[in-house]
Amino acid sequence: MKAKSGALAVLILAGVALAGCTPAPVGVGFADPYEATNRKTHKINRSLDRAIVRPISNAYGKSAPGPLRKGVSNVASNLSLPSTVLNNLLQFRIEEAGANTFRFLVNSTFGFAGLLDVATEAGIARDPSDFGETLHVWGVKEGTYLELPILGPSTSRQAAGRVVDTLTNPLNFVLEGQDRAAATGSTVLARFGDRYQFRDLVDSVLYESEDSYAQARLLYLQNRRFALTGETQLDDVDPYEDVYGLE
Repeated sequence: MKAKSGALAVLILAGVALAGCTPAPVGVGFADPYEATNRKTHKINRSLDRAIVRPISNAYGKSAPGPLRKGVSNVASNLSLPSTVLNNLLQFRIEEAGANTFRFLVNSTFGFAGLLDVATEAGIARDPSDFGETLHVWGVKEGTYLELPILGPSTSRQAAGRVVDTLTNPLNFVLEGQDRAAATGSTVLARFGDRYQFRDLVDSVLYESEDSYAQARLLYLQNRRFALTGETQLDDVDPYEDVYGLE
């Protein structure tokens, strides 16, 4: 507990120190110096998807009623909000932090621990964020492209952000035992639900593309950059060409 509190304090101090930094520019092209290793990881991830993730997600999607899947997704989304609020604060986006905090309180109480998304119906929109975005706001460059085991496409900046988000999630300080297991279970089930919901797109990329690795890399970088900046700068990039000069 002390280690987690210390890590949280360090993050807050770092945010104060970097408050005046300019957000990193959007990446141009992509840097993939570890492509050989990334492709091996991608091959393993695709095999895991074919053998485990896709069958389970299809079974879950077909057996669980839509409202139940939606409820599980709502719970997982609600549980992510404390971490989102922390990142809003580290980015000095106070208004967004307040809205997400209010959203969490409303859904956790009137929405039965987030099972119902009462906040959205009340007009309180969710403003997602993570530590990868925080690093971007602090001016940290995107870095190299990575394919992580199980987790899939990422960048060195985003991979670091995932680690920090896991270690500093405020719920880790309050949830224990069965409560933590239930929270983890809802998050895992929600990911299976996502895989089922977007099965046509995912199957198209993984099993119907000429080069599923290159296609996944292109789509990930486009979507991530647009989410951070509203720009992609990948429109004229050949996804099958090695381009170095990211940032």
